[in-house]
Amino acid sequence: MEIKNTAIAGTLESSDIQIMLSQGNNGIEIELESEVKAKFGAQINAVITETLKQYEIENAKVKAVDKGALDCVIKARTITVAQRALGIADQPAWEVF
Repeated sequence: MEIKNTAIAGTLESSDIQIMLSQGNNGIEIELESEVKAKFGAQINAVITETLKQYEIENAKVKAVDKGALDCVIKARTITVAQRALGIADQPAWEVF
């Protein structure tokens, strides 16, 4: 699916993650800012990438600022930002992938 507009979801509060999603040209490019990037960066990137792929998003620029979010929070924020960016936020698909 094609991203229609830049979208953002999440906060910069502790135990959350803020994700900005915009159009890209070279696959899914993730810019991750996190104090635990060295230890959990690969897992955070994997959760974001897999969730975006479930929406058939192949090209996107992702900026993620992690504040210690768990995988379930990362996935929920990614679902939200994807639906906003695709213009389908008024028809949420919250089913488990």
